[in-house]
Amino acid sequence: MLRPWSWILGFALLRSALAISTGNCVSFDSKSGGFQVASTGSARVLVGSNEWPGVVRAAGDFAKDLSTVTGKTLTVANATSSTASQSKTPIIVGTLGHSDLISAVVNSTKLDVSTISGKWESFIAQQVSNPLPGVDKAYVVIGSDKRGTIYGLYELSEQSGVSPWYWWADVPVQKHSNVYFTGTCAHGEPTVKYRGIFINDEQPAIQSWAQEKFTNGTGAPFNHLFYANVFELLLRLRANYLWPAMWSGMFYVDDVANGALADYYGIVMGTSHQEPMARSTPNEWNLKPRGPWNFTSNAASVTQYWVEGVERVASYETVYTLGMRGEGDLPLEESTNIKNLENVVEAQRKILAQVYNKSDASAIPQMWCLYKEVQSYYEAGVRVPDDVILLWAGDNWGNIRRFPLENERNRTGGAGVYYHFDYVGIPRDYKWIQSTQLEKVHQQMTLASDRGANSMWIVNVGDLKPYEMAIEYFIALGRNVDRWRERSATNDTLQAFVTQWATREFNLPSKSEEIAGLVKNMTRMNARRKHELLNTTTYSLVNYHEAENVVAAWSDMLSRSEAIYKSLPSGTKPAYFQLVHHPIQASSIVQQLYYTVGKNNLFASQARLSTNSLADQAIEIFDSGWELEDQYHKLLNGKWDHFMDQTHLGYYYWQQPMTNTMPAVNRVAAKKQALAGPMRITIEDEWAAMALE
Repeated sequence: MLRPWSWILGFALLRSALAISTGNCVSFDSKSGGFQVASTGSARVLVGSNEWPGVVRAAGDFAKDLSTVTGKTLTVANATSSTASQSKTPIIVGTLGHSDLISAVVNSTKLDVSTISGKWESFIAQQVSNPLPGVDKAYVVIGSDKRGTIYGLYELSEQSGVSPWYWWADVPVQKHSNVYFTGTCAHGEPTVKYRGIFINDEQPAIQSWAQEKFTNGTGAPFNHLFYANVFELLLRLRANYLWPAMWSGMFYVDDVANGALADYYGIVMGTSHQEPMARSTPNEWNLKPRGPWNFTSNAASVTQYWVEGVERVASYETVYTLGMRGEGDLPLEESTNIKNLENVVEAQRKILAQVYNKSDASAIPQMWCLYKEVQSYYEAGVRVPDDVILLWAGDNWGNIRRFPLENERNRTGGAGVYYHFDYVGIPRDYKWIQSTQLEKVHQQMTLASDRGANSMWIVNVGDLKPYEMAIEYFIALGRNVDRWRERSATNDTLQAFVTQWATREFNLPSKSEEIAGLVKNMTRMNARRKHELLNTTTYSLVNYHEAENVVAAWSDMLSRSEAIYKSLPSGTKPAYFQLVHHPIQASSIVQQLYYTVGKNNLFASQARLSTNSLADQAIEIFDSGWELEDQYHKLLNGKWDHFMDQTHLGYYYWQQPMTNTMPAVNRVAAKKQALAGPMRITIEDEWAAMALE
């Protein structure tokens, strides 16, 4: 595969697609010699009558995308080899072994599909001649399996000008009068088999938003209307795996359509580390009296609960979470931890074999998450069968605690990683704005891949929306880690990724490098100390101008971001505001607030009259934070109302405060002379009220 810098140059020469996906598959230049989409003003996207329903649905998205890009009409139609002649220069879409139409094309053209046959989530796409009777030429998109075909379609959509975030971040579709599909577009098997996100810690933001937008204020917020948007996003990002929202949600209970919808789209469902056997625990467990959540004293009830969970989802693509934790994301009782866990896993695998009518459970996807105390069970000797994925976890602060050792890398189930962009727990929550440094994500996840943890990557994304670009980077690494591995002076793939992302989202190539720098610096500076851990003394007011320099850096970023924001066309401003400008502005406000209050406290101790004006400034800064939040919520007629509801000021212990609270300010008696006198010299970078104090 071409190095990123070389195909960026190719893009410039051919006026090609703005994308961060699979090479150069699309051009907007007639000289490219590519297959012109809808050359006559309209075109048909043909699918076989026996194609996967999820592929047909994605073909509808693809046709809509290209219609929006070109202004021409693309429609989807079922076809056979005998009816395809009704379409001139069609786009033919299908899955190997699951489409009679594709079988006919391959047989007629002798197309070499050996590179994808039998592979996981792979595709090829290219122009062919005389693919079917009466069809002189066509463009074919062929997947090795259902998601392979879907990814091929979304690949072409993205490179044609439709961002995966067109809905979730309001990125404008780039318009082009002519689109050409060039050469052979292909992608092999991904580096990581299961790549996904965990929607978690969903109160107060995304849950309140979903309640407002999808239920009219009644009913469960996380219904099929909500998840349809999530599933489409995941596929456009080329992800395939989801742990659903579970604080108060029950994926299969809240809306009985949820499970079938996930399977229809092509999303593999799982459950988190505390929810074994495809059941939302403890919420489902507590729906009726079942006794204690204890396998030692209540094995019959717990076992039946798990049987019901597996029976409910057995017809869907599922990775089953094994093991057992205490109720409410807590450890099991100390006396039963290790002794009982192997019995639990044995019982769970018997259930799987029984429900699936197998001699054993080895062919059924399973995962054991070694999160928090569970890792200590493994290190104390607890083992699961080799076909079970060992999901190693981070320390909740960006560091993966343990990687597979060399003698652990031959397990058939392999290993994976559970990572965090959002966290609730000790010593402090962080769940407001992106504060995990991109360089850290690159370093940890490439190391995980190097150590063989390539079966599953999943990241806790909280409310999803504040972490858009970080999510995409995480998934892109998982799909092709070798492409984004190198970070050198001549080929910094992280810089290339963020720059290409900025170009795709904002269509402002001349500013893409600057935007990339802003985003990288924002995550770097937020990672120094997360917003929730800041206070008035985090950065020194008296040593080396530390606090002053931090605030100055944020002010510089904000002014540069503001200039870019003002230069954008009105249709692009909402996306830039959400993805770049708001997190910089919001973070800057927090830093400015703590700096101003800290300075106020210092000046009060020095009996300075300017203490009072600093108190007034602090109140104004605090209020500006709410005004920015309100601006976010009113954006696009309230489309993203509630997403900035998360409190982040006024933490006293690990759990979130009930409201944002301004740090305490001081005032001095302005009408009364201070004991130090009306005029004095205060030494810079000293706490003293006057020299020689």
